[in-house]
Amino acid sequence: MSLPILDKENIVLNATIGTKEDAIKKTGQLLVDRGYVEPTYIDKMMEREELTSTYMGNFVAIPHGTEDAKKVVKESGIAIVQVPNGVDFNGNEVKLLIGIAGKGDEHLEILSQIAIVCSEEENVQKIVEAQTAEEILELFEGVN
Repeated sequence: MSLPILDKENIVLNATIGTKEDAIKKTGQLLVDRGYVEPTYIDKMMEREELTSTYMGNFVAIPHGTEDAKKVVKESGIAIVQVPNGVDFNGNEVKLLIGIAGKGDEHLEILSQIAIVCSEEENVQKIVEAQTAEEILELFEGVN
């Protein structure tokens, strides 16, 4: 049975995170724990961040693996970590981490859906202030 791309178990609310590295590891670990990727995917997420920041603006970062990380992706999935107090990404404040693992070219489709949701500042605000995983799922309804 395949996993849904986004599920309420893929969402962590009210995380307190000290560093960008911890933020990426926490997001990646969620993808590992839920069965979307092998543990080495987290290293590839860190590598990707070294190459170019995954900060997207609007308090959002979208950590994901490098091109060659695809071989350790078992299923396409999204992990969402809400950090209301923010975490510093090279001088930018991030309050919402959206980790992505995509099989084949599926990550492009997933990315475009996320971009649509997160391009609206009020959506990002709602996600950052959400009290339940269900509220966040509703905003991303188009993703699955």
